[in-house]
Amino acid sequence: MKHLFLSVMLLCCTLLGTAQQRVIMGDEQTSEYFPLLKGKRIAIFSNHTGMVGDKHLLDVLLENDFNVVAIFSPEHGFRGNADAGEHVASSVDEKTGVPILSLYDGKLGKPSAASMNKFDLLIVDIQDVGLRFYTYYASMCRLMDACAEYGKKMLILDRPNPNGHYVDGPILDMKHKSGVGWLPIPVVHGMTLGELALMVNGEKWLPEGRQCEVTVIPCKNYTHQTLYRLPIPPSPNLPNMKSVYLYPSICYFEATPVSLGRGTDLPFQVYGHPNMTGYDYSFTPRSVPGAKNPPQLNRLCHGVNLSTLSDEEIWKKGIDLSYVIDAYNNLHMDDYFFRPFFEKLIGVDYVRKMIEAGKSADEIKAMWQDDVKKFKEQRKPYLLYAE
Repeated sequence: MKHLFLSVMLLCCTLLGTAQQRVIMGDEQTSEYFPLLKGKRIAIFSNHTGMVGDKHLLDVLLENDFNVVAIFSPEHGFRGNADAGEHVASSVDEKTGVPILSLYDGKLGKPSAASMNKFDLLIVDIQDVGLRFYTYYASMCRLMDACAEYGKKMLILDRPNPNGHYVDGPILDMKHKSGVGWLPIPVVHGMTLGELALMVNGEKWLPEGRQCEVTVIPCKNYTHQTLYRLPIPPSPNLPNMKSVYLYPSICYFEATPVSLGRGTDLPFQVYGHPNMTGYDYSFTPRSVPGAKNPPQLNRLCHGVNLSTLSDEEIWKKGIDLSYVIDAYNNLHMDDYFFRPFFEKLIGVDYVRKMIEAGKSADEIKAMWQDDVKKFKEQRKPYLLYAE
């Protein structure tokens, strides 16, 4: 078809490194979903990752004369260049003139009735990274709730999960529910957005037990043991696969005074603080696009460079709290090290207490193994891809 230019050949391999067939995204399978769009007013939930080959889904739909009336944009904005948590105003896409309705305009709520009444069908095409504290899935869930309330249909053009080959971390205690923890799932849930949406419906996780009418176009040539390498950075501070793989272990520094490399060339791949001692490595966070005011701005930080770890070393450990424990023990800040945001990220009360009590990363990890086992069973009915 004329609108498909597959110049970007995405290669996949298994964890053992065996070459596989190219994964075919949901959005590439136009013959499967174009018939569903005829005569519909269409909104899309997407950002810069919503590419069909070398064209954005928005352009593909407009070129094929579909009536796209609105774009819902997530954290970091439609172009993917805003800071984490930054207020992103609604606007208009300069190229197409389609209105952009920001889901990160400071309210973090559901879209307004006026926004919901603009469309009949909402298409989701966005690259997630499979972490409970990565906000794209939470935005999708709020849109599911709004669609359920207003009788709108949702079509998910599924994409692989780059951390989809394992499950790890405690299930969120819902008393810690927040913008960085929306569902009772582990930190690393190992599901695609399509699978997660099916689970949200099946487990009745939307408020008041609402159900959203969801259709998923699954990927082809993908399983949960496929190692999928992202062709486009999903957000400004996840610039490469090393940062994506270390993210489940490093993000907790967001709830401490320690820098995790925002404002450097190695975000989510280093950690350090001006007062940490005994380290050979150092770095200085600067104000850069996507990290305008990073922690420890312009201060020389001493710490650890994890970017030299092999992917296999990172996968073998999964969530590794030894980095947070190392910094906690080095700084001797006691009650001033952890902020309340830590519980929102890790999702339970006992982790902070165990770190403060001097427990090891392995001892803490053992505490959530029952959660991992329970969730793997719970999610089975909703999986679209072989484990």
